[in-house]
Amino acid sequence: MNTSKPKQPLLHTLANNGRTSDACDDTGCSGLIVSVACDRHEGFTLPERHCDPGESIARVTAVDRDQYIIRNAESEVAAKLTGRAVYSSESSADLPCVGDWVCVRYHDSGAHATILDVLPRKSFLRRKRPGGNVEFQMIAANIDVAFIVQSCHFDFNVRRLERYLAMTSEGHIEPVVLLTKTDLISPEALEQLVSKIHHSGIGARIITLSNVSGKGIDQIRELIRPGTTYCLLGSSGVGKTTLVNRLVGDTDLATGAVSHTGEGRHTTTRRQIIALEHGGLLIDMPGMRELGMLGVSEGIDDSFADIQTYSPNCRFANCTHTSEPGCAIQSAIAQGELDPAHFQNYLKLKKESEFHEMSHLEKRKKDRAFGKFVRSVIKAKGRRNED
Repeated sequence: MNTSKPKQPLLHTLANNGRTSDACDDTGCSGLIVSVACDRHEGFTLPERHCDPGESIARVTAVDRDQYIIRNAESEVAAKLTGRAVYSSESSADLPCVGDWVCVRYHDSGAHATILDVLPRKSFLRRKRPGGNVEFQMIAANIDVAFIVQSCHFDFNVRRLERYLAMTSEGHIEPVVLLTKTDLISPEALEQLVSKIHHSGIGARIITLSNVSGKGIDQIRELIRPGTTYCLLGSSGVGKTTLVNRLVGDTDLATGAVSHTGEGRHTTTRRQIIALEHGGLLIDMPGMRELGMLGVSEGIDDSFADIQTYSPNCRFANCTHTSEPGCAIQSAIAQGELDPAHFQNYLKLKKESEFHEMSHLEKRKKDRAFGKFVRSVIKAKGRRNED
């Protein structure tokens, strides 16, 4: 495979544009593949399902309003979504997003393409769209492992970590917790933070690292496998971009200056697929201020599996785990076996998800009714015109 061809000018043109995408994310889902990825194709393993004859499979590496950048093992070109594909989508969450595999048809000797269909997602990251609109917002798709990044300094928050874990569990993504900036605290304090995570019933793998000393970086490199897609989740300024620079090895993404507290500043402004040294792909993401729960009931139950082990032992099958006699969960809390804050967060996330799910279903019901009304009006007009 030739790895010395020049980078494509189109890539750099859009990379400098910086416009946001309404289809995927109000914070800028135009995740453009970093220039180094133009020369590495090892991570582009094709999905199992194939497209129709005359169509090709490609992966979405960028979304910019109604324009997309797609990539196969040979090249990266601009693409547009067909009107049929837009019309058949029930919501913006069904439209292509970074990481999606799509069926495309190339034109003008492969100079550009049209996107015909989005192949089924094997995994996904989504949340409730920020604001009052109760809709899903697709963040990225077809991710194998999510590195959930928290700083050991002011960013550390077990309750927020539980939100990320519920999100990854619902999307069928393996989580790995990264505790960064270990150089800012003592070894004893670090041990206490890890104990807090374990005490909350979180069983995900934890890697502690310092971007200053490089400690822990090799552990992350050992996890990277060819053909596997990873992502970085976390707040702004926790060291995600610095970590990317260390993992890529031959590029230099901009990093923010460190504040007087030792915390970084927001630098990543869009989602982008980055090719790593050993053939893996990494989706770098801006920090997310809101992690609204919508449609994640199963993910919450899975990520709070320790609580689920107690509930079958309750005296009553419909136990609400509040004041009923013989409640195994309340007994576990009283005996110090279960963290009460962990349980309260479980109840909070369940309530939030169920509330938003009811609102979402009601909105979709109204949308379908309105659509049915519009179609009936159009049909009636057609009959009058025929008369």
